[in-house]
Amino acid sequence: MSIVPPRSRTPLILVTVLAIFLAPVRLTAQSEVQREQLLNGLKIVFIPRPGDPSVLLKLRVHSGAAFDTAGKSGTMALLADLLFPDPLTFEYFKDEIDGRLIVETTQDAIDVTMQGRATEYDRIVDTLRGAVVTTPLSPENVSRIRDAKIKVLSERKPSAAELANQTVAARLFGAFPYARDPAGTPETLRQIDRADLLLAKDRFLSPNNATLVIIGGVDHTKAMRALRQLLGGWRKSEELVPATFRPPVAPDARVMLANFPDAQATEVRLAVRGLARGDRDYLAATLLSFVARDRWQKLMPEAKIFVRHEAHALPGLFIMGSSVESSNASAALDAARATLKGLVDAPISASELEKAKSEYLANENKVAANDRLATDWLNIEAYSLPLSGMQMRNWSLLSSAELQRVAARLYLSASQATVIVGNVESLKAKMTSANIEILGETKTATTGTQPPTPSPTPTPAPTKRRTFVFTPKPPSPLIKNQKPTPTPD
Repeated sequence: MSIVPPRSRTPLILVTVLAIFLAPVRLTAQSEVQREQLLNGLKIVFIPRPGDPSVLLKLRVHSGAAFDTAGKSGTMALLADLLFPDPLTFEYFKDEIDGRLIVETTQDAIDVTMQGRATEYDRIVDTLRGAVVTTPLSPENVSRIRDAKIKVLSERKPSAAELANQTVAARLFGAFPYARDPAGTPETLRQIDRADLLLAKDRFLSPNNATLVIIGGVDHTKAMRALRQLLGGWRKSEELVPATFRPPVAPDARVMLANFPDAQATEVRLAVRGLARGDRDYLAATLLSFVARDRWQKLMPEAKIFVRHEAHALPGLFIMGSSVESSNASAALDAARATLKGLVDAPISASELEKAKSEYLANENKVAANDRLATDWLNIEAYSLPLSGMQMRNWSLLSSAELQRVAARLYLSASQATVIVGNVESLKAKMTSANIEILGETKTATTGTQPPTPSPTPTPAPTKRRTFVFTPKPPSPLIKNQKPTPTPD
């Protein structure tokens, strides 16, 4: 039996709850897991489940929408959609083998989840082979899938909340890839052609840039034989593109107002830079989001609010959002700032820490056990995380003092991006801050009086250009003989 260190203030009951929820799945699986690697570099994590009638395969390609070319956002998401362009493939998994097929694109990766009866394992792997080895990027498939996505995005009108989230991300990150929507826009999708997708496939869709987790009632020898036969021909990439980008500049300190006259409520957003998924303080920052939400809610009891920490391979964002009446927008923003300051100045109580941990565990356990286990192992490979046992130990050592230290790291001198979406005319009259900017306008807007118009600068008189006259350089007085040295006969 492990003993909780004295410096940890986590109640013993919470550690017991953690063991009940996580240990039966993660620690047992860790002792049984078998890790393999094919000759082409594909990493495989095999977790046997003898007697389980189903099998789960989860493939992660470790390059996502962050690698989209500038001006062509949505390239990686479009490539993911083209892995299985035939709708009958999804129906087959659902109706024929009692399973599911899901393809998701995030900023960091493309995830392919395939589940079905264990007796259909070979057919499932063969379907995966057709997606990644012989990817169906025919001109007809590219045109059909791209046009369908453009139509869906063109017909979809974002809500005020979605506009607020997009605007604050763009405000915080600028030209950094995390400011872009992984799905792209109709304008950027029209710029993507088949050559762009072929290039993305060659650069990123490779076995040495991927990890495959297999969980279920399949024999290990049979599973590996099928993988070598069907995925062994997947050609590896000679050069992998690292996830390195120029850091974003500090956001504009002014409050951005975005016009949405039909909004039912005014949307307020405040965001600061967060932490990377592989950062050792990631979990503490995530727990801070629960504490910040509860404290902010006490200051704005009538508002509908949320706080979340979005982490990626590189530092993401810590975002606070609320839906309020336009008259309360300025007060909600002031309360959000006071909440962040309070996380640094005011100690986090033991009850706040316990509540945050309990809610985090509850969210984790909403996901099916095998899906959560597969994601855990993919995250270990993708973000170089410690194994589950070490993660649980780090969890037990989290204290209120640790959370307050991370709060100071995040908020003490952080640049904030602030956005308010609603009826601009109404907001301008009610904003207490004079330092605001209106989305789409080039000049600063202030409450009250408008900035004075600068007086026109007189045009300077044209100056005459001097005519260049070549003057030979006089000989140097230091040289005694100015004549060239005679050559011998």
